Amino acid sequence: MLILTRKAGESLHLGDDVTITVLSVQGRQVKLGIDVPGDMMVYREEVYLRIKEENRQALATEKNDLLAATRLWQIPAKK
Repeated sequence: MLILTRKAGESLHLGDDVTITVLSVQGRQVKLGIDVPGDMMVYREEVYLRIKEENRQALATEKNDLLAATRLWQIPAKK
């Protein structure tokens, strides 16, 4: 982890496309401004972790799920 000290009004650049600016510091709270390209998503950590968990659960398969899926694709026998 890189640790930097910045004052209000100072910025960091991540590559050519992302700029993080310290807007203010009040007690233990820091207000940041983040300038990113329009197609880049930015999430608070707790939201990002929830999205990752929901995606993990959506990808998890169980034997019953696979059996049900195979029944959907079975070709009915001709009579």
